Amino acid sequence: MTDDIGRLVRTESPSSDLAAVARSAEVVAEVAAPYLGTGPEVLTADGRTHLRWRLGSGPRRVLLLGHHDTVWPLGSLAAQPFTVRDGVLRGPGCFDMKAGLVMAFHALAALAAVGTVDGVTLLVTGDEELGSPSSRELIESEAAGCAAALVLEASADGGALKTERKGVSLYEIRVDGRAAHAGLEPERGVNAAVETAHQILAVAALSAPGTGTTVTPTLLSAGTTSNTVPAHGLFHADVRVRDTAEQDRVDAALHGLRPVLDGAQVTVTGGPNRPPLPRTASDALYRRARRLAGELGIGELASAAVGGASDGNFTAGIGVPTLDGLGAVGGGAHAADEHVLVAELPRRTALLAALVDSLLAAGGSTR
Repeated sequence: MTDDIGRLVRTESPSSDLAAVARSAEVVAEVAAPYLGTGPEVLTADGRTHLRWRLGSGPRRVLLLGHHDTVWPLGSLAAQPFTVRDGVLRGPGCFDMKAGLVMAFHALAALAAVGTVDGVTLLVTGDEELGSPSSRELIESEAAGCAAALVLEASADGGALKTERKGVSLYEIRVDGRAAHAGLEPERGVNAAVETAHQILAVAALSAPGTGTTVTPTLLSAGTTSNTVPAHGLFHADVRVRDTAEQDRVDAALHGLRPVLDGAQVTVTGGPNRPPLPRTASDALYRRARRLAGELGIGELASAAVGGASDGNFTAGIGVPTLDGLGAVGGGAHAADEHVLVAELPRRTALLAALVDSLLAAGGSTR
């Protein structure tokens, strides 16, 4: 398994580099071939490469969902090479989430050797880290009609499964003012930087800590030179919510922003990107996973609610029972200390195989 993960990690796949993602898809298919016994369907959308294996000929009952793109730019391996030392595997993208893909290959191979994988679909997308702009429709269409979606994203702290994820909305707020000389006649201008400051405060005030809603202004720019009243300002806002009512409230408020300064204009673009993944979508699957973990001798299996989103938000959003965080145990996603605990790989792979087998044996029922 560590050799397979190494091949994937050494094939860098930043989401924004279409050629790199296409090369990564080829390597993912090569690594999977000995385990799945068949090549994938290669699906491209907007130049982005996704892979789909539909195993067996029966009705689709279980969807395994992952991605092979990462946040790491080309060249990251030079500073953070792939290593396995003292039981810890490191390298850009190992935890989020190339180890999860390898776990899926090995789990399905183990099932095929002793039983069946008929009715299982494995979907590996290439743009998850961008918000899945080209793969969302594919994800939802593959999930539709399935009894369960099992997401191979990395676990939460301590190996906890992710049973609740916040929904995500993304916005760009543009401010237009009027330029003027900052020393000679600033009164003739409409200061877009000042208007942007007003709007940032208004946007940040939409947060509601009591309900878990965070509205965070992020990327910011304004002005052209140090002696010119800024004519334009721009900032982005990242919104995380636990329920769709909050997502709708914040969306209406953001699109209802109005300028404070006379002569300024405010334009808001964007909106909800991923719906929330509520605990109700994962609860039955989590209980099943806990029972199986006990039978396997893995021990107590914790759960966690997290602020980050995944493609599991989409499957839950269309009403498919979804359990997330079934991938690697480790930490440091998107960070220089990204790592996977090697000893947990076979245990978590056994749990994944048992969960798929249990669902297939039950005819896909999550109960």
